[in-house]
Amino acid sequence: MIGIPFGVALVATFLSTMVLIRLCARAGIVGRDVNKPGQPEIPEMGGLAIVAGFCAGILFALGMMSFLHLFPQVNMLLLLAVIATVLMLTLIGVVDDLLDMRQWVKALLPLLAAVPLMAVRAGHSTVWIPFVGRINFWIYYPLVLVPLGVTGAANAVNMLAGFNGLEVGMGIVAMGSLSVIAWQTGQATALLLLLCGLGALLGMLYFNWYPARIFIGDVGTLSIGAILASACIIGNFEVAGVIVIVPYAVDFLFKAAHGFPSKGWWGDLGEDGKLRCPTRRLVSLPQAILKVTGGLRERSLVLILIGFEALCGFASVLFYLRA
Repeated sequence: MIGIPFGVALVATFLSTMVLIRLCARAGIVGRDVNKPGQPEIPEMGGLAIVAGFCAGILFALGMMSFLHLFPQVNMLLLLAVIATVLMLTLIGVVDDLLDMRQWVKALLPLLAAVPLMAVRAGHSTVWIPFVGRINFWIYYPLVLVPLGVTGAANAVNMLAGFNGLEVGMGIVAMGSLSVIAWQTGQATALLLLLCGLGALLGMLYFNWYPARIFIGDVGTLSIGAILASACIIGNFEVAGVIVIVPYAVDFLFKAAHGFPSKGWWGDLGEDGKLRCPTRRLVSLPQAILKVTGGLRERSLVLILIGFEALCGFASVLFYLRA
């Protein structure tokens, strides 16, 4: 039965995206596909469809809980808190997509989006840390770790972006891996969140995969990060969340070393259709891959990055379930 909200999220996102593509194109809400010849304009803010699908799945599950008394192990209050967090980050993403906020403002605003999770004391203050054991963070867990987790995940996913299908593809792998952990450990609330997020991303993949017909924008990347962080907090598998975020963390380190450039972190398109590293300075993980390989087509680059995420996802499942 828990698969029904997953299906609702998938269908709702798919249908919403079809409508959103036309609406954004008519309204002139577009972005340039810098990795294509001629840099064509593509509708943006497809992340709104992801959020709509995710919320539709969660709300459908809430209806099943209220009227059919299903999913007794799922915490309704936590679901509502996550929806509030995701919607707050959606608003931040919309404003940034339309007005282009300063980087430091966009980086700090997700702290406010964590307030709903903090208010309901989401998660458990005792966290298992490898080679250390269980540590009780007491009041510092909801007041410090929760906002840092939401902010870190949202910004990390937002940074590793800019290629057709990358954000959605990596999000699918990350949520799929964490879903296995949530299922095996009996974390029903976290599992429901992840399945709704997974359904929403699968509904978007058809339109966002190469060649993309819509970009998800900051609305999408921030929301993906929020869902991942919320599920890890509620499911109490924070370590698994850290492992699946490794590719994003590597990209973060590259960009931090160069002052977080707002542009110039993708590749140069050659006449043969391959992307190549434009400079000797490697300012992003994708550029490092392009440098090592000597150049790749966009789809191949995205598949390599998704493969890296798949390795981290597999490691998180293996490591966490054997701990």
